[in-house]
Amino acid sequence: MQGFTPDSLPGEHSRRLETDPDEPELGSLPTGDRDESAVNETGTTTIGIATADGVVIATDKRASLGGRFVSNKNVQKVEQIHPTAALTLVGSVGGAQSFVRSLRAEVNLYEARRGENMSMQALSTLAGNFARGGPFLAIRPILGGVDEDGSHVYSIDPAGGVMEDSYTVTGSGMTVAYGTLEDRYEEEMSIEESREVAVAGVKAASERDAASGNGVFIAEITADGVDISDYDLDEFED
Repeated sequence: MQGFTPDSLPGEHSRRLETDPDEPELGSLPTGDRDESAVNETGTTTIGIATADGVVIATDKRASLGGRFVSNKNVQKVEQIHPTAALTLVGSVGGAQSFVRSLRAEVNLYEARRGENMSMQALSTLAGNFARGGPFLAIRPILGGVDEDGSHVYSIDPAGGVMEDSYTVTGSGMTVAYGTLEDRYEEEMSIEESREVAVAGVKAASERDAASGNGVFIAEITADGVDISDYDLDEFED
């Protein structure tokens, strides 16, 4: 089981975010000219499924330049941001990584000040506010987590909209993956069954979406924590 190990103490996170000249200020907009074809993008297929026992998140592993060239074949597109929650990276890699760092810092500060973990309702609201007010460049992540109220999966749009559902898909491969989930998803699936369905969705999208592929990362989230592992798609049966 992978433990929650922040990069540094909460106070240090806060000071870094305030003083790091390379970290955009929350609420600001990017400035200067940028060659969009040179921006690393995750393209991607990311899937989140909530079950009675926890949450399963599955993502592919490919990054591309301008959607035309595969720049990396082993990108971890799901990151732990809370003792019992994880977030996917969708959109520009830089914007998604900045979004993850900002949320982690706020989660750490909340826990340090209040002595308790942030609820999923509060975390999803915070993520939506950051997406709407921050310079994170067209991200559309999935947030999955477990708290006292159960298992939760949210999709977050670039305008800050937050929608909770039993399962959701984001990324360039979403149309193919949604078809697989609509066919295979059943209520009251176990963690193991949800894992199989999520992998099937990523695998189907990887067959048709040029920006998705090269394997799968799977995050299993329960009340005990977050476990993230990567696999080749060939390891799973159809």
